[in-house]
Amino acid sequence: MFPFPRSFQEGTLCEPCILGSMEYFFTCPYCSERISMVLDTSVKRQTYIEDCEVCCRPIEVRYAVKDDEVCQFEARAI
Repeated sequence: MFPFPRSFQEGTLCEPCILGSMEYFFTCPYCSERISMVLDTSVKRQTYIEDCEVCCRPIEVRYAVKDDEVCQFEARAI
């Protein structure tokens, strides 16, 4: 298991999990809990729907990657 960042602020990144992926911490737009998702950084721009791990409601996740770093991120209620 990989260590969690010291600060769980919105948009906090964890160490790369596996090549081409990164754990990204943010606040659920429904329940306001801090959660994380593993983002595929090998894809330059992506939009998909994933359920919150706490409240199980669907979140639309949009992000963009530049130089293997997340440069834009949005998580919204649908």
